[in-house]
Amino acid sequence: MIFNKAAILGVGLLGASFSLAAKKHGLCRHVTGFGRNRENLELALGRGIIDAYAQDPASACGEADIILLASPAGSFVELVKRASSGFKRGAIVTDVGSVKGALVYEIENLMPAGVRFIGGHPIAGSDRSGIDFSSADLFSDALCIMTPTERSEPAALEVITEMWRSFGSRVMTMGPAEHDRIYAAVSHLPHLIAYAMVNTVSDIDRAYFSFCGQGFKDMTRIAASSPDIWTDISLMNSKNLLEMIAIFRDNLGRIEQCLKQSDPGLLKQELLKASSQRETLGQD
Repeated sequence: MIFNKAAILGVGLLGASFSLAAKKHGLCRHVTGFGRNRENLELALGRGIIDAYAQDPASACGEADIILLASPAGSFVELVKRASSGFKRGAIVTDVGSVKGALVYEIENLMPAGVRFIGGHPIAGSDRSGIDFSSADLFSDALCIMTPTERSEPAALEVITEMWRSFGSRVMTMGPAEHDRIYAAVSHLPHLIAYAMVNTVSDIDRAYFSFCGQGFKDMTRIAASSPDIWTDISLMNSKNLLEMIAIFRDNLGRIEQCLKQSDPGLLKQELLKASSQRETLGQD
């Protein structure tokens, strides 16, 4: 499996890392990038991350065998509309977005005849963004979720699955709706909590930040993530997130009641439950 040309729409951390991984593993002969920031594209070109760039997405996608959507997920639909006139018959479109759900079906409906879409989500992001933090090994040993639908072509799914495996990723397949419910709980909610924790301390007294230890820094590291990206993700997965926030509020409420009642037994029960569950995750 070798792609003669890849088009990367969004040359940031994930898009750049995808290009570097494809080059490292000999899967692509030429990579063309597209993005809103010409300076960033020039930088990516100068560093050998991409081989060329285009000023509009349709031109970037011309003759591409594989097209990667790597911009914020909220821009995917408009990006595909602008780019689709450049899709060649037989091309496969995939993505690295953190939200699937209805978005997968919407993108499928925008595919021209003979062009296949396979949704994908590599669990390999970072609180750091941009090509300065990109790496050919970013996806190595990372979980990557494929989210096919009943309309997905099995051959296209196999191509994208094998591509991620060649990067060293561990690939799983699930439906778009299941994906969004799971990641609302284990990724999207924790990000919002991290943002809320930082805002909470700021509201109490910003001077307190100078006293923060490693625990606070570890728990809030992801609050340094791109607000643009996480605004898109949160709003696009809001139904699941609202459910998860309610469950989180219930858990925090139980701890609050333990404190109000000065009940060490019940409080310890809550903490032991979390501690034992955390052990099952293994080492970081």
